[in-house]
Amino acid sequence: MGSFSIWHWLVVLVVVALVFGTKKLRNLGGDLGGAIKGFKQAMNDEQNTSVIEHAVNETDSVNSKAKHKQ
Repeated sequence: MGSFSIWHWLVVLVVVALVFGTKKLRNLGGDLGGAIKGFKQAMNDEQNTSVIEHAVNETDSVNSKAKHKQ
């Protein structure tokens, strides 16, 4: 009762394809894929930015310590 068989999912898929049409579903899939790709790219850019900021902060810290020793 809690789980659906493969036949239930096939019927749902056919009904959705009939209601929305295959062209709209294909466009929706492409838009979803583009959104996921953009999200992953933004996450990678953010990680790269934080690594660069950390390196700059470390360099500034080392430079200020070197100035104080002189």
